[in-house]
Amino acid sequence: MDGVTDVCFRSVIAQQGKPDVSFTEFTHVYDVCHGPELHLETLLYSERERPIVAQLYGKDPDLFYLAAQAVCELGFDGLDINMGCPSKSVASSGSGAGLIRTPELARTIMQAAKRGIEDWAGGQTLEQAGFKSARVAMFERLNQQRGQTGPAPRRRLPLSVKTRLGYDSVTVEGWVEVLLREQPAAISLHGRTLRQMYRGTADWSAIARAAALLRGTGTLLLGNGDIQSLDDIARRVCETGVDGVLVGRGVLGAPWFFRSKEQARMRTPGANGTDGGQDPGEVSLNERFALLVDHAQQFQTLVGEKQFYRMRKHLGWYCKGFPHAASLRTQMVRVSSVEELQAVLAEFHDRPETIPNLPQVESADEPSLLVSRCS
Repeated sequence: MDGVTDVCFRSVIAQQGKPDVSFTEFTHVYDVCHGPELHLETLLYSERERPIVAQLYGKDPDLFYLAAQAVCELGFDGLDINMGCPSKSVASSGSGAGLIRTPELARTIMQAAKRGIEDWAGGQTLEQAGFKSARVAMFERLNQQRGQTGPAPRRRLPLSVKTRLGYDSVTVEGWVEVLLREQPAAISLHGRTLRQMYRGTADWSAIARAAALLRGTGTLLLGNGDIQSLDDIARRVCETGVDGVLVGRGVLGAPWFFRSKEQARMRTPGANGTDGGQDPGEVSLNERFALLVDHAQQFQTLVGEKQFYRMRKHLGWYCKGFPHAASLRTQMVRVSSVEELQAVLAEFHDRPETIPNLPQVESADEPSLLVSRCS
């Protein structure tokens, strides 16, 4: 999720019980190939996150060819093409979910990315592909920042696609069949159309139809939409036959979400007369606050105190499900450093009822604040 699933967020999750696979924020292929070095921050990751997949978006096949080789050079475990972002600024330009309306271009992009992966795995250098030496040096600095000491192994990374049920109506069968012609390793399907954005409920019956189409093809189908607990995951897998489930907004403010994933993998809803699950929000307040501070410290160390305002949305998401949480959340949208955060938490710990119950500046559950350009 753009502006949300950065390296600090993913690192905290990986420490608490990481998922089977993680995806970066999405990055425009132009920024990978020609943008300022600052825009490559979205491709930072830590070794503890593996397997980690780079998520790219755009509409230029030539840039996808180059960017795919950069992803390989940066040591990622896979490349995911975002064809599901519903943001007007992205989709109206023909990128993200806008590609649903241009299926042949979508296929051409996938073909170009595959060629880039194949050429890199075959030994082509970034300079031979067309990158300037200054750009190659940027990639080297990213690898050094992560602690990589040698070249990435030359291997063919799996290519996947993240998309939606359709553009302004559900056309999932025809759209998935188009994608399937390029034999991606996986298709991640959000259960809404572009027009729906995040309104209404995800259509898991349509996801189930797509899963049936993909069965036996060698391409995995991952469902996505409205997952709030491990029980939701187990239920959706059983009901729809998907190969896996993506979780996005359900993890916000709950980096411990995946701690019990192995138990969830072994159970089905209702087994032994129970729902078989553990609410991911069941952690002590002290542990919640300790994780909140650790997350904030990692963020401030990485980007600096001047950029701390970007952390505020995460601080707000941690503040839910306990007495006086709304009042504390109001304070969080004003915090500007780890030191201020610790002071607010100390005051709350001593006298939670004295935290002023001010009007909400923003809601931690408002969908428009959860993502700015993500599917």
